[in-house]
Amino acid sequence: MSAVKVWRASEYVRMPWKNGGGSTEEISRDAGDGLDGFGWRLSIADIAESGGFSTFAGYQRVITVIKGAGMVLTVDGQEQRGLLPLQPFAFKGESQVSCRLVTGPIRDFNLIYSPERYHARLQWVDGVQQFFSTAHTVLVFSVVDEVKVLGEVLGHHDCLQVDGNTGLLELSVSGRCCLIELTARG
Repeated sequence: MSAVKVWRASEYVRMPWKNGGGSTEEISRDAGDGLDGFGWRLSIADIAESGGFSTFAGYQRVITVIKGAGMVLTVDGQEQRGLLPLQPFAFKGESQVSCRLVTGPIRDFNLIYSPERYHARLQWVDGVQQFFSTAHTVLVFSVVDEVKVLGEVLGHHDCLQVDGNTGLLELSVSGRCCLIELTARG
């Protein structure tokens, strides 16, 4: 049977970045403590100034600006397109990444996962949407004041997590949010 948990933004734990350059609010993860032992992890980072990102060798990262004008990333020496709000961008955790802020501080939403351990799908949706998922873990992250899903009301930056799904999970979502599906490999 599936377990449903709602993570409230007011309860997120703040922890330092791996490179010491800032801090992150951790939303949820599958296992481990600190920056070790997880197969997947969701977090929100506050970036106050341009600079380098921490590396996570063996992981895949998907980053999305959720507050502020945006940033331009340089990945392994190649400048990427400007990253505007709610435009996800994926890169390898071992890549050398730095950012240049467009007009000032931003907040970003991060999914970091091990592609050897998990298959992941991330998509941003807006309005009323209906989904069906066979993923073992499904997460819904709100970027507005109210998102309704599975009879729960999520506030700004709250996250709903469904674990242990073994069937076809039906989700009806209203509001602007990120839907993440994670399934263990093998």
